[in-house]
Amino acid sequence: MSEISLERNPDKAKLEEMGVFDWPIWEHDVATFPWTYDGDEICYILEGEVVVTPDGGAPVEIRAGDLVTFPAGMSCTWDIRKPIRKHYHFPG
Repeated sequence: MSEISLERNPDKAKLEEMGVFDWPIWEHDVATFPWTYDGDEICYILEGEVVVTPDGGAPVEIRAGDLVTFPAGMSCTWDIRKPIRKHYHFPG
């Protein structure tokens, strides 16, 4: 299974080329919950901080300014430490 792909502070031109700022926005307060990805998800974190721990894997710290890809089929635990606000997209 693929791992979480993380790019810190990508160039704004890259984000615009990807159409990130036209993607829907998802928000969530501080919480911890399990999640499984049915399909690939790409997201750009606008605000907040979360630690995502794939089942059987190492925790990944994600924060504002990060561009993240979660692979299809991955089960994990989200531990939102500061309220999260993100653009998200399901390619394909």
